[in-house]
Amino acid sequence: MTPRERVLTALAHEQPDQVPKTAGFTPHLYEVFRERTGATDPYEYFRIEIRGVGFKGPKEIPDFSVYFDEPLPPNASVNEYGMANVPGGFYHFTRRLYPIKGFSSIRQLEEYPWPDFTPGYRHEHLEEAVRQLHERDLFVYGGVGHIFEIAWQMRSMERLFLDFIENQEFAEMLLDRITQDRAFMARRYAEAGVDMLLIGDDVGMQDRLMMSPQMWRKWLKPRLAKVIQAGKEVNPEVHIYYHSDGKIEEIIPDLIEVGVDILNPVQPECMDPVKLKRLYGDKLTFWGTIGTQTTMPFGTPQEVKRVVHERVRTVGKGGGLVLAPTHVLEPDVPWENVIAFFEAVEETRRYYGG
Repeated sequence: MTPRERVLTALAHEQPDQVPKTAGFTPHLYEVFRERTGATDPYEYFRIEIRGVGFKGPKEIPDFSVYFDEPLPPNASVNEYGMANVPGGFYHFTRRLYPIKGFSSIRQLEEYPWPDFTPGYRHEHLEEAVRQLHERDLFVYGGVGHIFEIAWQMRSMERLFLDFIENQEFAEMLLDRITQDRAFMARRYAEAGVDMLLIGDDVGMQDRLMMSPQMWRKWLKPRLAKVIQAGKEVNPEVHIYYHSDGKIEEIIPDLIEVGVDILNPVQPECMDPVKLKRLYGDKLTFWGTIGTQTTMPFGTPQEVKRVVHERVRTVGKGGGLVLAPTHVLEPDVPWENVIAFFEAVEETRRYYGG
């Protein structure tokens, strides 16, 4: 099978020649990769079947400093939504500053310098980018991104949740404006011919949702549905990948209802992948399932291999599995465990007859 055929077969709930796989690297672990292998591209080195395409950035970003109560630190980075990130002292994590935290009126939202994704220079390259990757027989996704996460990173999570109760018109306008951007992106990716739309919002904690299922259904479900519909109107066959860390079992039927057919990352510390396979394996592909709170940082290489083999025998039976660590690989993941993960994936041919 070609790499793309392998992924598409798994997503069709049929058994490929081996399980597809992917992984993300933090900057520190990427440097370890370069030192250990002498290579520069982990996707090529590990023969990962999946690549992404994206919109180009804006030609310029407005001066958002006027939206913050205090001067921004010199090392702060500000994106096109005005969200500011200040590097911290722990790996790649940052402290966030919220540009519209102090807003109190709809008019302030209307006058805010929102980003514009529609100019041709931002997306007219997509068709050619997808074509080139497909010519290499790779599976291609388009990164659509978030709704809820952008909203709270602009407003602050505390203020946004208060808006859901006390300032609903404001919350509706904020979420709708972000949804408009995401829907445009989904439509353009589908027009460009991607195989999958990558959408997500972290709405789960370790043992429960961040909000009640009813609140999620009111505020986020209909907007997620609009984004998915925008892509499906162009290509009804495009796959829909939804990411949320944590325990989100209560809304899985809702995700299926609005068109999600791939669930990521399926943290085994929060949800049982075998149980989910039994309940939803005919409707969902599970993308992830290898724990980055347990197995990858703290297991031995032998334990990593054992878990990979177990997932393939159980969750991967009959397809419907793309193996991956459930988060980017952090600096505390031993290099030997990274190698063990990819070696074990190659060994899965024995289960699939590849």
